[in-house]
Amino acid sequence: MGGKIVVAGAFGLVGRALIEHLQNLGDWDIVGLSRRKPTTAGRSTEYISVDLNDAAACRERLGRVADVTHIAYCALFEKPELVKGWLDSEQMATNEAMFANLMDSIQPGNASLRHVSLLQGTKAYGLHLGAMKIPGRENEPRHIHPNFYWLQEDDLRRRQQGQAWHWTIFRPQTIFGFTLGSPMNLLGALAVYAAISRELGPALAFPGMGRAVATEITDVRLQARAIEWAGRTPAAENQTFNVTNGDVVIWEHLWPELARRFGMEVGVRHPLSLAVVMPGKEHIWKDIQRKYGLAPYSYDEIVGRSWQFADLVLGGDAPSLLSTIKIRKAGFDDCIDTIAMLNEHLDDLESRKIIPGLRLD
Repeated sequence: MGGKIVVAGAFGLVGRALIEHLQNLGDWDIVGLSRRKPTTAGRSTEYISVDLNDAAACRERLGRVADVTHIAYCALFEKPELVKGWLDSEQMATNEAMFANLMDSIQPGNASLRHVSLLQGTKAYGLHLGAMKIPGRENEPRHIHPNFYWLQEDDLRRRQQGQAWHWTIFRPQTIFGFTLGSPMNLLGALAVYAAISRELGPALAFPGMGRAVATEITDVRLQARAIEWAGRTPAAENQTFNVTNGDVVIWEHLWPELARRFGMEVGVRHPLSLAVVMPGKEHIWKDIQRKYGLAPYSYDEIVGRSWQFADLVLGGDAPSLLSTIKIRKAGFDDCIDTIAMLNEHLDDLESRKIIPGLRLD
């Protein structure tokens, strides 16, 4: 069972993985939306360059998209100061407007619409403000803090009233996957930090400034499969689901695996702010690219503001565990070992010539 899906945020973490997943299934027509223009065309995929914050441009470029059965909204606007921006009224209003502009442009002319997927995250449980209730469950009352999640969700619920289509909202944990230009690309930040550390010495120091606390990760490929599953599953209609890999990790305990993967020793714990230290290492990264013949992506494309996100994730002082009982009972029981995931994604970065092949075993 396929259809025609519009994927907003086509070159972000989730959007890119979702498109690749649907392309591999082979029975989907895909329309990818992004401000960035694609460098190559994909199988059964049309890319439209559009700024979702521009209502007129959305009406002009998206109003002609017909026969849409599914929408996956994976787009996101973030402020330069990432964490501070999460409580910024302009950030919230922009994300609200982007979602509304897309729906205003596509929904009216597509009576064929069957399903809309929308992404949230652990900010729904107030994790970015301090400790959250463990585990986070989807049926908990809304956290009191303002959040663009609620603005988009309320808009989605209003639009669905009296319509034949349904929706599903997803709340993943820290997402791992490949992308360029994302402000929350933890994989890129860790890989570049490890590669630069490898050039400077044999040991990989853990830079986290917080306590060793338990958390979870969501493989972007797992999230993509969950979106595709929800679009064809009655049990997912009008539901909110947490999505995680299925195991629990502590970042400092995962560090030896990252060090091994880069052929390094585990160094002495050395708390520091990557957002402060690593932007000054761009010249070393350029030397690494020349030395190993890597793809000519800029330092900012690969990591950019993700140093801020890495500081937040590695320096957390509160556990962040989500219950995934609800989605499993609904029929989605997919999972992945996080260590296997880490190595698979690092292999992928090597194959794309994003990072050098530093593995020694």
